[in-house]
Amino acid sequence: MPHSPVNSAADSSAAPPSPPPDEAAVNHLIDSERHHMPRPDFLRSIDLTSRQDSVNWILKVHSHYQFGPVTAFLSVNYLDRFLSSNSLPQKANGWPFQLLAVACLSLAAKMEERYVPLLLDLQIFEPKFVFEPQTVQRMELWVMASLNWRLRSVTPFDYIDYFVSKLSRSGSESDFTGPVVAISSDLILDTLRVIDFSGFPPSLVAAAAVVAAARESADLPETFYERVNKEMVRSCLQLMEVYLMDTCPSVGHKDRSISEPPPPPSPDGVLDAAAACVSCDTRSENLVTGSMSGGSESREVGPQNKRLRSSASNI
Repeated sequence: MPHSPVNSAADSSAAPPSPPPDEAAVNHLIDSERHHMPRPDFLRSIDLTSRQDSVNWILKVHSHYQFGPVTAFLSVNYLDRFLSSNSLPQKANGWPFQLLAVACLSLAAKMEERYVPLLLDLQIFEPKFVFEPQTVQRMELWVMASLNWRLRSVTPFDYIDYFVSKLSRSGSESDFTGPVVAISSDLILDTLRVIDFSGFPPSLVAAAAVVAAARESADLPETFYERVNKEMVRSCLQLMEVYLMDTCPSVGHKDRSISEPPPPPSPDGVLDAAAACVSCDTRSENLVTGSMSGGSESREVGPQNKRLRSSASNI
């Protein structure tokens, strides 16, 4: 099923509301979710700092090229799913994560965007090493094989219109739908920086984001939870309140906090509340960088060594 037509928060508020997916389509999406999620135990072995820096870089490039929100989500989804079934060298000066981030963003852009920059042009924001297109393309093949070629992933954006259509509200449709879709989209993008959310299925993330976005102007009928577990939605919602709505001034959603009874602990496989809010830690100046083994297929970028451009096209 195609992804939601939301391309940006600004576009969401201006575009006419899309017809919600039918029940059969939503059931199919939910049945397919498990094939597009990282393994439940991958959080136990992942390098959290390297993963965080990779996600921050992906989001910076995503913003620079004004890619759609689905592109950002797919990029991180590919990265987490790859890391859940593969190990990267731990003592390699950081280059494996940088290469993986470039490959995942490139693949996601090819899936979603009309214009995809050249692989060399994609590697911006002064990375220490710039990988040759052939090197990135080989990494793309490894990623695709690890994902069993399931690149058309189910994302929370597939469900936004469905859950918005379940809300009871007053006022005009356009005045309500546009802002809720826009705020939900922003919250979903914010979850990418917090690894705890990777353990929640996309439908739960979408439901929690819609509840957070519409809480003050809509009622939640019981039919809202026909396709998702209510307690798990509340668990996801609690994480949003802790990481995205209360502790991060840049998000600006604090006034939409939900006043409900304390939700139950997060589901199995999801980290409990961490000591620090990693969603606030952009650390854009500490990008993960490195070179390919042997140093023959990457160029180190220093003050005296400018990056070379290439006319080689992507796959």
